[in-house]
Amino acid sequence: MHAAIQAFLNYLKIERNASELTIKSYADDLSHTIEFLQEQTGAVPDPRHIEVGILRAYVSYLHECGYARTTVARRLACLRSFFRYCNREGICETNPAKPLRTPRSGRTLPHFLTTEQVSALLIAPPGNSDAGLRDRAILETMYSAGLRVSEVVGIDLKDWDRAAGILRVLGKGRKERISPVGSYATKALDRWLEVRSPDAKAAEKQRSAIFLNRFGRRLTTRSIGRMLETHILTAGLSQQTTPHTLRHSFATHLLDGGADLRSVQELLGHKSLTTTQIYTHVSTRRLRETYEKAHPHAAKNRAS
Repeated sequence: MHAAIQAFLNYLKIERNASELTIKSYADDLSHTIEFLQEQTGAVPDPRHIEVGILRAYVSYLHECGYARTTVARRLACLRSFFRYCNREGICETNPAKPLRTPRSGRTLPHFLTTEQVSALLIAPPGNSDAGLRDRAILETMYSAGLRVSEVVGIDLKDWDRAAGILRVLGKGRKERISPVGSYATKALDRWLEVRSPDAKAAEKQRSAIFLNRFGRRLTTRSIGRMLETHILTAGLSQQTTPHTLRHSFATHLLDGGADLRSVQELLGHKSLTTTQIYTHVSTRRLRETYEKAHPHAAKNRAS
């Protein structure tokens, strides 16, 4: 079983170009499954002998433990992918996870900021320190280009074409896309680059990053998370605000401004248009709220 899992993880890394975070998530989910199966059978299971019945028992166990439907759905997707790989490689004769039904889960609307709240966050970092200039540049770039945190920390100096106003971004699955950078972000980047000081002794991969920590090396995603926690307090924003909130706000504000869904999909780097459609629900909800507040007959209809 362990050999099959390791081969599967190598397949994800080499052939599917999966990110380290995705591979870790799959490894954790499969490890959790093995623990359950081992408790049930008294030994580490052989993938050739795993049947749909015991996997259904595992799903029931997840529900009984109170796991969120999204977590159950993710673990089922992991099992299907793993056994599909095993079946294709001849490790298993069938895919015992294929008949398992994924629990339905309503999609929660993403938390986003108003344009006023975004403005308050963007000016929260002090403009009179190197760290403050860096943080402003990071926040402006994230909001301007709708970037994931992992994409921000991965940007190198060579990826920014200032003259063209674009960034070359490496997204999920190592898929490359071009993201536009607005004038506000450009100015913030210019000011940061004036004080940016890489560590000459660090490896090229560390000092080539556009955003550096106080030691002159590439920032981590956790560093950006801690940075944001500080500035949302300064700006007086909800604790729901995360680094991904700026990406949600980017998409919502584009659609509110009249951008078409397909263009927003391209800018976000979404593989499927279905993923992007969640933002149309946000815009529709806001449109309905505006209507109910402004239309003279809306309140009467709602009351009746």
